[in-house]
Amino acid sequence: MEKKGLMGYFVIGITVAFACCLGISGCSPSGDGGGTGNARKQFTIKNKGSDTMVNLAQAWAETYTGISQTASVEVSGGGSGTGVAALINGTVDIANCSRQIKPTELAQAEKNTGKVPQEFIVGHDALAVYVHEHNPLDRITINELAEIYGENGKITKWSQLRITHPECQSDKIIRISRQSNSGTYFYFREALLGKTRDFGLGSLDLHGSKDVVEVVERTPCAIGYSGMGYATEHVKMLAVATAPGESYYAPNLENVLAKTYPIARPLYMYSLGEPTGEVKVYLDWILSAEGQKIVEKLGFVPLVNN
Repeated sequence: MEKKGLMGYFVIGITVAFACCLGISGCSPSGDGGGTGNARKQFTIKNKGSDTMVNLAQAWAETYTGISQTASVEVSGGGSGTGVAALINGTVDIANCSRQIKPTELAQAEKNTGKVPQEFIVGHDALAVYVHEHNPLDRITINELAEIYGENGKITKWSQLRITHPECQSDKIIRISRQSNSGTYFYFREALLGKTRDFGLGSLDLHGSKDVVEVVERTPCAIGYSGMGYATEHVKMLAVATAPGESYYAPNLENVLAKTYPIARPLYMYSLGEPTGEVKVYLDWILSAEGQKIVEKLGFVPLVNN
């Protein structure tokens, strides 16, 4: 999937909007047909958070900025925790999250700003388990993943998964993970280990979803997890079963909608308080059929009612 150009177009759109504000008093739109005095001020929606969602958020922002007469959207990543922190501090209008906001975070946001964040599910994502394209492994269970990633895990070699990996002479499994402020890290850990067990030490912890896939691409002994929208032709996504003896399901749109793929999750946006004005219009557009087409185009799973 090609994601490279989104930021470039987005920056151009924001630069044009900014230039408009500098050069024209009040940022009034052109062609108002007779100067009625109803000039509308350009509004910038500030949106920050999940690295899993950043390409999707940029695609939404680019399209919406191009069609809106009154608003532009400014997007940055940094992880779900970073987006929530910005919401708590009142410095963004919308936080993107690949995990649900915590009750303590809701309470802190209300304490700091006087507003309770409002939750919107804007799509779904299958959290895929990636291995190198030449790895003979095709499927794995949640239990096996727990023993690979979990504290004091018992699976450290590929041969323990009943395969011989010709391109991994050491036989050692190299664990690729995300940093702890990532919603993907939080969700994957809980899906595998519940609330009482932690990840083991010694994994390579990366900032972004795309970074995980890129490292797995060039590391034959590696295993990693990331959104299915980040797949490339040089990695393999494993089919996953909840337990030995259960059916294995691939991470794809059909299995996520059927709720058979066991590591699927909602994607969230949180507004600071009940959304109003331009923020509400933007969120309504994201939830519309037009906004949800972009969800599917970017490799995520749109809401069923669209």
